[in-house]
Amino acid sequence: MTPRPRPSAFTLLRAEVVESFVMAMAALAAHKLRSALTLVGVTVGVFSIILVMTTMRGLQQNIEGELSGLGANTFTIEKWPAMNFEGPSGWEKFRRRKTFTLAHWQALRDQATRARSVAAEAFMANGEMASRFETTNPDVGCIGATPEAFLARNWIVEAGRSLLPGDLDSSRNVCVLGNTVMKKLFPQGSALGESIKFMGVNYQVIGWLEPKGGFGGQPQDNFILIPITTSLNRFGGQQWRSLALYVQAHSQADMEDTVEQVRGVLRKVRKVPPGEADDFEISSNDSLIAQFRDLTLAVRAGVAVVSSIALLAAGVGIMNIMLVSVTERTLEIGIRRAVGAKKRNILTQFIMEAVVICEVGGLIGVALGIAGGNLGAYYLKLPPVFPVDWAIIGLAICSVVGIVFGTYPAIKAANLDPVESLRYE
Repeated sequence: MTPRPRPSAFTLLRAEVVESFVMAMAALAAHKLRSALTLVGVTVGVFSIILVMTTMRGLQQNIEGELSGLGANTFTIEKWPAMNFEGPSGWEKFRRRKTFTLAHWQALRDQATRARSVAAEAFMANGEMASRFETTNPDVGCIGATPEAFLARNWIVEAGRSLLPGDLDSSRNVCVLGNTVMKKLFPQGSALGESIKFMGVNYQVIGWLEPKGGFGGQPQDNFILIPITTSLNRFGGQQWRSLALYVQAHSQADMEDTVEQVRGVLRKVRKVPPGEADDFEISSNDSLIAQFRDLTLAVRAGVAVVSSIALLAAGVGIMNIMLVSVTERTLEIGIRRAVGAKKRNILTQFIMEAVVICEVGGLIGVALGIAGGNLGAYYLKLPPVFPVDWAIIGLAICSVVGIVFGTYPAIKAANLDPVESLRYE
């Protein structure tokens, strides 16, 4: 008679893990209320992590998409930084800087030979617009811009034309409409050649832009573009209103050299003494995204610390429940040892039970966190996200908590004397 082959070590280990998992689920089902109360701590800790990370991930993807809205190989020069980490004193320092004027734009355009184009724009005011058909709410933004701004800002003309150098030279009363404004003022047909009124002044429509969608629940197409010379003549403020300059390099490889040339030209034009810091801010898509990630990193770290405290408290609760479980099941442990179970089997059983408790709580926390985060994203008009990486990290942390806090009760159970255990009542 051929002897049966002995099962491999892997087969034995798998069978032992499966058996321990089944016993762990049976123990949870046998004490539903106690198990549920134990799960709460783990669920709260994981829920808080996943909730914040889901919301932050959706916000981050949306903002990074908007920060990447500049044209290819484009960087921005402004008086003010995109983000200030110096508090009120920092804003006071920035306020004292010289404003950017048309003279700075013209000098940079003429002297920055490595740049493909140099654009300028400035926000002027919000106001009401009216056509012969409709009137908008008083929240339409008016932006003064140069022709080069269309390429730098990735504005694509859907119909008509963009601004031309002749519009600037003659300070013409012409405008290009954002898509939202065009559809509001001219719901039935084309706006080309029509006259619209903004804050009491008539402008001729020469074109409108393709839609760019919304950001944070706010439309991005609710504005009009007029020649920057027209806007400065109309709204004034050439001495205190600072322009934003947009410089486009010929290629990504040429970006660094273009930035350095632009920095040198501006320091000379603005008479910054050698050795002193720049009195302006240069930022690109990559630098803005890096700053935003640094800002959100602090928020994520803070949430991780608070959630870790909740998980630590949950781990202590799990250890307490497991110690009670060991005491209640002393007779069961003695019987298992009497029929041949080894210390390793008992150890695996109770560690698995602690891990299962944590994982069940973790799964509930992940599900609630993702649902809550996407509910917040829905109200903020952000796209839904599923942070797979954080879900995996959350469940991995649950496993670690289960192993760490379940090891001592498991060791205590494995070291029980079989004879004494069988006498236990």
